[in-house]
Amino acid sequence: MPTAAQWIAGARPRTLPNAIAPVLVGTGAAAAVDGMVWWLAVLALIVSVSLIVGVNYANDYSDGIRGTDRVRVGPVRLVGSGLATPESVRSAAASALAVAAVAGLALVVASRSWPLAVPGALCLLGAWFYTGGKRPYGYRAFGELAVFLFFGPVAVLGTLYVQAGRINGTAVGCSVAVGAFSAAILVANNLRDIPTDATAGKRTLAVLLGDQDTRWLYQALVAVPFLMTLLLATRDTAALAALLAIALLLPPIRRVRRGYTGRRLVPVLRDTGLAMLAWAAATALALATG
Repeated sequence: MPTAAQWIAGARPRTLPNAIAPVLVGTGAAAAVDGMVWWLAVLALIVSVSLIVGVNYANDYSDGIRGTDRVRVGPVRLVGSGLATPESVRSAAASALAVAAVAGLALVVASRSWPLAVPGALCLLGAWFYTGGKRPYGYRAFGELAVFLFFGPVAVLGTLYVQAGRINGTAVGCSVAVGAFSAAILVANNLRDIPTDATAGKRTLAVLLGDQDTRWLYQALVAVPFLMTLLLATRDTAALAALLAIALLLPPIRRVRRGYTGRRLVPVLRDTGLAMLAWAAATALALATG
């Protein structure tokens, strides 16, 4: 039976910036149009965090029963390492996704944002079928696209809409930036796992592109948010504060450019997530006070 610390590690807390950043930016965009409602933002955060915990446990379960995780370089996998039974991890995934579903339903009802019920349901399905089911899309190079959409435009614009009842062009641009950050984190993860994924038959985008092109893709994705910052700065120079997040990205970019592999790529995920969080916080503040 895994310890509490192992359950927490299995939830992959280093991925939490993917869930927190879009809610920060969406709430900042809502404040910019005098539409921020703090308790709706909290509900949106619960939905986002529960979704990412759910997808992490679901991924652990599905990869574990397929044998994909028998040889792992990254964070602990509960099923693959034999620390937990598949059934217990599946139950943890279902519980987290159930919390996301209940909180999401409450959010839709409270804000009367009925159209959001459809993307909300798609998020739940996307979380499970990323590596679950007979034809998981994560095994067919669509993982990065899904992460970009669900933790970028869907999360940012959904957070804005439930609070302000509308979306705008600035928020759309920011949602693309957040989605690029989220996709970059998955690209870094899959770059590290190219050898084991290829052996296990998991055809991620990194496996298809190959090592060098995946490294270029990572660098292109992390550049997108800062291009958005420069665009925002043409209207409000306070947005330039988000450029400070570049300092957090220098170490991971260096590791990627120098051809690091295996465990030496693990810090790239952490540092990219921290840069994402810093960029989101600075951008949200600039939007809210601009």
